[in-house]
Amino acid sequence: MKETQNTSLSPKTKKTIHVVAAILIQDGRLLATQRGYGPWKDWWEFPGGKVEQGEEPREALRREMQEELAVDIEAGKLVASVEYDYPDFHLSMLCFRCRVVAGRLTLLEHEAARWLSQEELDAVRWLPADVEVIRQLDLQAPF
Repeated sequence: MKETQNTSLSPKTKKTIHVVAAILIQDGRLLATQRGYGPWKDWWEFPGGKVEQGEEPREALRREMQEELAVDIEAGKLVASVEYDYPDFHLSMLCFRCRVVAGRLTLLEHEAARWLSQEELDAVRWLPADVEVIRQLDLQAPF
């Protein structure tokens, strides 16, 4: 995996934040979670979070799913790699197809969650970095 790093010392250079996201699909529906904090509060996203230094992406995703949703997941294939410039930072996001292997989904950090069918994917206001992934998702594709 090639990671993007900012090497310029210019004050205009944006910090790159490396995150992982879970594409959790069950019975042909995608799990969307609603942010409960920060400048993007109330927008919808894939659950996930920051990759800590020295952490492998799939390991980070398993940790984040425990912290956010109280579940153990199996991270399958890489579905998308996203590079997106937000106003204050550059996001580098790896999205993995996942499935829950233990536990019951419990919202620990998000305001809400919805299981969306392919036809309902546009029913929520997705974070900008997630939009292109949403457009390409096939909820019927095998794990």
